[in-house]
Amino acid sequence: QVQLVESGGGLMQAGGSLRLSCAASGLAFRIYSMGWFRQAPGKEREFVASINWSGTTTYYGDSVKGRFTISRNNAENTLYLQMDSLKPEEAAVYYCASASSPLKIGRSFIDFGSWGQGTQVTVSS
Repeated sequence: QVQLVESGGGLMQAGGSLRLSCAASGLAFRIYSMGWFRQAPGKEREFVASINWSGTTTYYGDSVKGRFTISRNNAENTLYLQMDSLKPEEAAVYYCASASSPLKIGRSFIDFGSWGQGTQVTVSS
């Protein structure tokens, strides 16, 4: 059974930084692409970033390019999202997800089969 547990969310002022973590278990983490999504109240789930199994390929949503960095530590089964220059409109629940198929990277929620419970990020203006 796949378990993804996010942490690191909280309250941050606009312009500040947060680092989210996602601890994975129950899957061969090193061969699965991983991703981050976010969902604000009343809005659809939005793609934030994804990373391939080896960490050599990354994709970002247009709104976060240049400010967010996705990374992974396969030895520790952990995924990260470094978020810099946060904006108030980026307040949302941030979800970690693992790809539906090994060795394939995607940018849509349909490419991901397992999800964490999410961690709340609040950005004050």
